[in-house]
Amino acid sequence: MIEIKEEEIRELEKELSEYAQENGFVLNPDKQAREAIIKGLLVNQKRYRKRYCPCRRVSGDLEEDKKKICPCWWHKEEIEKEGHCHCRLFWKKDNFNKNENNSSDFRKGF
Repeated sequence: MIEIKEEEIRELEKELSEYAQENGFVLNPDKQAREAIIKGLLVNQKRYRKRYCPCRRVSGDLEEDKKKICPCWWHKEEIEKEGHCHCRLFWKKDNFNKNENNSSDFRKGF
């Protein structure tokens, strides 16, 4: 299993939070879900040397896969339509609903 250090999580979380603020959205306020997604990004960075979104399958086709590097090619459109990106890392500021399933399917295994 690929080891992820707490320091790595905090560093990437800070970077992603700054990106979100600059673009008018927020990171998932559910700490457990947010950290699971960030760990998935870090695992993919160590495994593939690219920070691929953990919710999208890496195909091996570099041209296709570059769209999957977080923040992915689709995230802004998904946030606009759904209120959050596919993996639920990025959210519209006014769209986070604690009654909705804000978690990610990626909690297991990280």
